Amino acid sequence: MTVAVETAGTAVNGGDRVSLLRVLGPAHVWALGVGIVLVGEFTGWNFSADKGGTLAALIVCWVVGLLYTSVAMIDSEVTSTVAAAGGQYAQAKHIVGPLMAFNVALFLVFAYTMLEVSDAILLGDTIVAKAGIDGLTHNSFIAATIVVLAWLNYRGVLMTLNVNFVITAIAYVSIVILFFSVSPWTQGAVLKLNELVTPGNALPYGWIGVIAAFQFGIWYYLGIEGTTQAAEEVRSPARSLPYGTMAGMITLLIAAAMTWYVCASLMPWEYLGITPYPLWDAGKLTGSPLLENLLFVATLLAAIASANGCINDAARAWFSLGRDRYLPSWFSAVHPRYRTPYRSILFLLPIALAFAFIADLNQAITFSILSGVLQYTFMSINIMMFRKKWPLGTIRRGYTHPFHPLPAIVLFCLCVVTYFAIFLGFGSQLIAMVAFYFLISVWFHFYRYKFVRRGDQFSMPWPKPQGY
Repeated sequence: MTVAVETAGTAVNGGDRVSLLRVLGPAHVWALGVGIVLVGEFTGWNFSADKGGTLAALIVCWVVGLLYTSVAMIDSEVTSTVAAAGGQYAQAKHIVGPLMAFNVALFLVFAYTMLEVSDAILLGDTIVAKAGIDGLTHNSFIAATIVVLAWLNYRGVLMTLNVNFVITAIAYVSIVILFFSVSPWTQGAVLKLNELVTPGNALPYGWIGVIAAFQFGIWYYLGIEGTTQAAEEVRSPARSLPYGTMAGMITLLIAAAMTWYVCASLMPWEYLGITPYPLWDAGKLTGSPLLENLLFVATLLAAIASANGCINDAARAWFSLGRDRYLPSWFSAVHPRYRTPYRSILFLLPIALAFAFIADLNQAITFSILSGVLQYTFMSINIMMFRKKWPLGTIRRGYTHPFHPLPAIVLFCLCVVTYFAIFLGFGSQLIAMVAFYFLISVWFHFYRYKFVRRGDQFSMPWPKPQGY
């Protein structure tokens, strides 16, 4: 008879200690990061056109792209050194301290869970819109998506990210096919950008509209930092994480530019800013049934890939909190056969279902963006402390990002602008969420922290930081 005894972060099954499997390579890292993000090209980014017009959507595409390039560079350097599940949480634990780490883990869990909810709602709404059947609701599609993907994550990380790689690649290729199908080099043949973006309507609300557009411009790239959650399951973190993350960022910059160009050339900004399916609508406007159906399928696949990656990342962040006893260690169990954080996956499943049925798409997107921006603000501070405590040459780094501290300063400034943009549209939600994180921090400091084993927190073989 096999007796299973579980401890923090590992399980002992019949005398064998088990932990998360190191089976992933750079392609899986790419599939995780791009898979989470690519859905933002199929919906989300275009709401920035409603805030500031078509040209504002392009400006934020490139400026927010700069923000995320900074995120990817900073993340690649720190994660190539702190290779542990939890990603930014593990970084905060080693570089800043336990209270910051606890908050960062919650930012991660909320950002990915609410993004998963948004993906499931999008998938359900897209199927209902395509079916056109009176009385058909999205509820069953939402529930099936979340449950099936949770089961897939439960069964193993390799199969989960193999699936993500295939469906993400198909969705990405659909954008490329659409782009070349509309003869982008010949204005007027299909595309009419010169008629839709003119000096008279390029920025209908002026530059304040550009600032307001930042809120949804985040959706071009939201989630690429999720690649770090795979740190403990890649075969070579120092090589795979920087390659996968930077390749993913380049992929997304190209996809964002092509998406904006085609959609802005086919739709006036008044419509582009409110449609939930910009790329699917673009496929319809070409007049080709093949492109229309291809973009419909690609919208579904992008939503599935994103939700799949979000379940993976949220579960790793929650698992890490349990392993370090920031939450009950029960959550840190690893499945003895599938080698996944199965209890964390199962615990977050009903939470995602509950939010999917009580929140609408705009609320879910906003909560995800808010948690993401809070996390990015931490990252700009984190890299400054990391370089100060352990300067170059004192510890081994798999990747060293150039131009320090410029990316950190750019990232921090763009986060401040994004907070202002969110305050313009969702000020009450911003205040409520900051209040929530403050109260949960008080709870952690005065109650939960006494359960943490302080001597076990610093697990990296680094020298003492400078100044200590």
